[in-house]
Amino acid sequence: MSYPDPLDFANLSTYSVHDRFSKVTVDHFARPVKVGCSLLDFIQSLPQQFMGVDFPEFIERLSQSHKGKYPIYIGMGAHVIKVGMNPILIDLMAQGLIQGIALNGAGIIHDSEIAMVGRTSEDVGQVLGDGAFGAAKETGEVVNNGINQGAKDGLGLGQAMGRYLVEQDFPYNDVSLLAMAYKLDVPVTVHVAVGTDIGHIHPSADGAAIGATSHQDFKLFCRLISSLEKGAYLNLGSAVILPEVFLKALTLVRNLGYKVGDFTTANFDFIRHYRTMTNVVNRPTATGGKGYNFIGHHELMIPLLAAALKEQICQPD
Repeated sequence: MSYPDPLDFANLSTYSVHDRFSKVTVDHFARPVKVGCSLLDFIQSLPQQFMGVDFPEFIERLSQSHKGKYPIYIGMGAHVIKVGMNPILIDLMAQGLIQGIALNGAGIIHDSEIAMVGRTSEDVGQVLGDGAFGAAKETGEVVNNGINQGAKDGLGLGQAMGRYLVEQDFPYNDVSLLAMAYKLDVPVTVHVAVGTDIGHIHPSADGAAIGATSHQDFKLFCRLISSLEKGAYLNLGSAVILPEVFLKALTLVRNLGYKVGDFTTANFDFIRHYRTMTNVVNRPTATGGKGYNFIGHHELMIPLLAAALKEQICQPD
């Protein structure tokens, strides 16, 4: 077998680069920042490509929602708490920039431990082998006492836990999302999958109380989502539970006749997930509004988000 002759390129049709459309020009390039520049100066210096376009646009949409007195809601996984974001989120609540927070069940575990002792997140690898993982006595008692008392009083789980932490006057309540939201009268809903959280393995756990308070919170969450028109919903670090809860709440309120078709959504996480892209970013805004997906570590992206939003809102119209 003989090798074929190489293809001759001599007759290739060409055109002038001066006549061709190009997606990138020097006008899109980033600009060096000066020492002492403001955060908005930094954002305006970003290249006009991809996230350099999306992030400033997203901040502007949040600013317009706030200025129009439309709500901004947050759904978040427990990892956001574990990387130290509570003070950032509490400040946004205190400034009136967040009107509601949804947590998964792990969120109340870590937030309660923060309130009690100022630390959380055990080393699972060290204790799983002898069955000690999740067996902290005080954590199980506090979480389940709060839920059980809340169920007796007809409260949702988030309100029940916030009330219980405040009543116990724990030393670190000032950095607890649940305690501070309760004091600030910002609704927190908690959406539990039974068996996923360490509180469920403790003898004080009451499945009926967990179910009743969490279902109450789902109904409250649906009430919040019914007001989402022109507002925004941000999913921070929940890959499965809260994207599913959000989609179910959205379809329910639309079924009941609420107009929720033009709003902003965003997902913040350090990897791309199917459910967050589908249930938060794409499907909900398919007929109106806009969804965004921002990939990056929470400990960088959430402070950047909060600082940019606060600075944008302070700008004159």
